[in-house]
Amino acid sequence: MRILFITSNRLGDAVISTGVLDALQKRYPAAMFTVVCGPVASGLFEADPRCERIITMEKRRHDRHWIDLWRACFRTRWFMVVDLRGSLIGLTLWARRRVIVRGGRRPGRRVEQLGEALGYRRTPMPKVWTSEAQQANAVATLPEGRWLALGPTANWDGKIWPPERFVALAQALRSENLRPVVFYGPGEDERARAEPVLKALPDALDLGGNHTLGDVAARLQRCALFVGNDSGLMHLAAAAGTPTLGLFGPSRASEYAPAGRLARFVEAPGPEGHAPMAGLDVAQVLKAATEILNEKNVFVPDLATD
Repeated sequence: MRILFITSNRLGDAVISTGVLDALQKRYPAAMFTVVCGPVASGLFEADPRCERIITMEKRRHDRHWIDLWRACFRTRWFMVVDLRGSLIGLTLWARRRVIVRGGRRPGRRVEQLGEALGYRRTPMPKVWTSEAQQANAVATLPEGRWLALGPTANWDGKIWPPERFVALAQALRSENLRPVVFYGPGEDERARAEPVLKALPDALDLGGNHTLGDVAARLQRCALFVGNDSGLMHLAAAAGTPTLGLFGPSRASEYAPAGRLARFVEAPGPEGHAPMAGLDVAQVLKAATEILNEKNVFVPDLATD
């Protein structure tokens, strides 16, 4: 029994889709899964024991990447094709069942839309898979202590909270015995966006750069709190089970708020989707962060024996 699962090229949307993938795996315990995604998201599925194949789909001119995908899949007799990209490929492959989620933006949280499209009354929450080696590496990197994960970057500058406010927040949270850890993605642009925070917090651990998503997720699970801009990293933190506070301004929390038991968000004042991040002050973020830390059963997880 094989299921083809086609998810987003973007990291944030791919993380959100892990909830329905996990729900499908529970519904069909005998099935093995082939996951189709973009290069930036492929690491999400590497440690998933039910994922027997990952097909990385890189965009090509004239939509030839879809032809490549069809060639890679047409010989298999699929039990089910689940296409979260809304393409036509699911109609051209042999499959006993098909679920095609139409593309485009529409009202409501994306995580709820996916659950409803697959017939789940309760929204499947995103999750991450990590290997024993990744968990052990995270314990070595972040030993016992209270760690504050900061995500000061995003895929465009309009979504970024001013770096000096991340610094002020980290300084204020020292009263909670939290030591800052700075996360960011690969590439010079990501490093440049994180640099002002790193320079102003000389005791912060620098855990950004070119790390596997499994390693990043395992390290996030060692943190007492994540505070960061609306980004794939924010969604990864929430999916990892880390208490998460997402910061929103010109992006829409009504669609892309982080999903998890202790995932919350704050928004800059103004019309949703148009509010500048500069309108979000430190006091508002500090209040929300402190409330998360004070919620019942919040603790620093020990994954050494997980």
